[in-house]
Amino acid sequence: MDQDDAFPLLMRDWLRLQQDRMPRSQRAAGLCRMMASTPEVRRAFYLFWQEDAGVYDHADGQAGLPPGPGDPFQASDHTLHQRLAGETVLSLSELRALPCWLAGRVRRAALHHGAILPLALDDHSQGLLLLELSPQCGSQWLPWLAAMLNQLACPLTHREGAFALLSNDPQPAAVLDTRGRPVDTNHALQQLLGEHRIDADSCLPINHQALAAACLSQGRAIVDVEARLGDRILLWNFIPDPPGQRILARGRDATDQLRNEKAGNRARRLYRLITENTTDLISRHTPDGVFLDASPASWGLLGYWPEQLRGTAVQALFHEQDRERLQQQAKAALEELGYHTMTYQIRHRRGHYLWFETASHAIRETYTGAVVEVVSVTRDITARVRAEENRRRLAEVVEANTDLVLFVGLDERLTYANRAAREALAIGPDPLPDLAELFAAEDIRRLREHGWNSAREQGVWTSEAQLRAGDSGEFFPVSLVLLAHRGAGNDQYYSLVARDMTERALREAQQRRHQNELAQSSRLIAMGELASGIAHEINQPLAAISNYAAASLRHLRALEPPHHGDPAKLDTASDLAPKIDKVAQGLGRISEHAHHASEVIRRLRAFLRKGQRRLEALDINTVASQAIHLCAWEAESHRITIARQFAKDLPPLYADRILLEQVLVNLLRNALDANRERWREHPSEITVATQRAPDNFLVIRVLDQGPGADPETLKHMFTPFYTSKPDGLGLGLSMSRSVIEGLGGELNARSCEQGLEMYCRLPLAHNEETP
Repeated sequence: MDQDDAFPLLMRDWLRLQQDRMPRSQRAAGLCRMMASTPEVRRAFYLFWQEDAGVYDHADGQAGLPPGPGDPFQASDHTLHQRLAGETVLSLSELRALPCWLAGRVRRAALHHGAILPLALDDHSQGLLLLELSPQCGSQWLPWLAAMLNQLACPLTHREGAFALLSNDPQPAAVLDTRGRPVDTNHALQQLLGEHRIDADSCLPINHQALAAACLSQGRAIVDVEARLGDRILLWNFIPDPPGQRILARGRDATDQLRNEKAGNRARRLYRLITENTTDLISRHTPDGVFLDASPASWGLLGYWPEQLRGTAVQALFHEQDRERLQQQAKAALEELGYHTMTYQIRHRRGHYLWFETASHAIRETYTGAVVEVVSVTRDITARVRAEENRRRLAEVVEANTDLVLFVGLDERLTYANRAAREALAIGPDPLPDLAELFAAEDIRRLREHGWNSAREQGVWTSEAQLRAGDSGEFFPVSLVLLAHRGAGNDQYYSLVARDMTERALREAQQRRHQNELAQSSRLIAMGELASGIAHEINQPLAAISNYAAASLRHLRALEPPHHGDPAKLDTASDLAPKIDKVAQGLGRISEHAHHASEVIRRLRAFLRKGQRRLEALDINTVASQAIHLCAWEAESHRITIARQFAKDLPPLYADRILLEQVLVNLLRNALDANRERWREHPSEITVATQRAPDNFLVIRVLDQGPGADPETLKHMFTPFYTSKPDGLGLGLSMSRSVIEGLGGELNARSCEQGLEMYCRLPLAHNEETP
């Protein structure tokens, strides 16, 4: 059916609705359908005047224009109502210029070309017909249309025979008598009854007789009375005909409508339930941010009821440091994009600030595109922001920690390593290696056998382990702590915290060495005290030996050979003279060594007691010669030659003669023992050399031809009580090094091709200039 054929039929339907006094929503819908069937009209809307609200609005259940901008509680169409009192036709351009609620609704519905016709559908309600016309259609015919519609919409008087239209009614209908009994039915009702095989009374409401009596007695129509017919729902309208004492009962199938209305009501209740009970704040604002309305969640979030927020600028609740920035960002984003999401601090009614996240959507004016309203959804994210801040701080602490922190999955693959771990293990952030590549095999075995299970059951597992350094490939000791964790998705992972124990191991080794040195120092102190006592005891017999030797020497010198006498006696005297000389020579040697031993013991006692040293300018060659002289007899007895390689014109050396001489004697005696150990009865040689070093030091070297020394022996040679001799004490070289270091020098040893070289470096006098 084309539009030309549809218009007469739709007009007939509308007139029948008017004549039968059907509900005004049905009559308004029929009128809109009739007008929309014409080619000149694109859309038609009928709006009733709401006297109590002061606005034009649709009947219940009718879809129509969108709501206008601003607060609906402040809406008003009084200006338009007064204007239509003297108008027949009002164009939409004139309407848009009026300060009324309907003008905003027309703009938001994007209605450009059309007109408004004042039209009352009955004596009790006023309204208007809003037509959107085709762009090419003129408006000259609108006054004629307004006059025709007002004439057709005038109340029609029910005449005798008015029910002749009953047979042509497409909806089920019946004529009832005064007792509510059906006296006539139309074809549509008969088809409905034949389908269900019931009589007319069965499809009417249960109380239809009472309704019919009330309808006639009161002289008014009773509309939308519900009746059940199987799974269908029928709505009946009872229309009185007082002159004929009859009632017209017209029914319609409202199953889908009522179900849709119930579904819509449920949806509205659900929407309202969600809106009123959601923890998020749903609010409407003007483009400048003033609250138009808010959901009840505003009390729980901000401490304000929705009524308290209306008319308040949301910017007043922003933190003062962010207020201007947030306002500019939100305004620019809403104008450009139409939506904006921001995170900010907002003040609670009690004065403290909370973190909020707001998603805003702009509602625009149809023609100009200007933002006329903003709808926002806001939620409290204070807990989330604080948790993120705590996680960020924790991540910074982990990353800056000097301990090695590793996160490990169940597959033993690293998922994270902090900066200290990446530097110590020389690994990059991606890809990370497996755990087995970092630990020693024994540590991985213990970790797999004990670590994972202990961490899962007890939460923590500690151990000592070895980690592989990435740059050198060598292992270094760590103190290991293994922790078990569960993520947000109940995923299990582990964290390893390893502390580098290299320094502690070094400190412990140093401490052990220090303790050993303290123990050795203690033994030296005890030995010094013992040596001091022994020296005191030995000094007396040495003094007695020296005295007896001197007295014996005087007695020998006092003996004079006889000048006269028996020749036999002369021969005897001449034979005794050489022997006496040798005895005298031996006694002189005894006295000399006893005196030297006494001096050495005295100086050693002074050295052990840290007494005042006797420093004097010495010729190093003379001191070395004296030491060689003291060891000459022992060297000759073992066929060992002591060779001298003395440099000439050496500067003087300030030192204690006796102590320095004793050091050289100790070095020579060690060299003699080394040669005797290797060569035994064969001839061998020891070399004593002196020279001046370029760094203003004098060097004395003692080279033997013994078996030499291995690196381990060289390392511990000067350690107190360390000796390779079966009957040695291990104090000679230790005390000799202490004496040389006390003079500011150093004493060391090194292996050479034919034996061992002991070399002593002593500083020259301070006033000696370097050549």
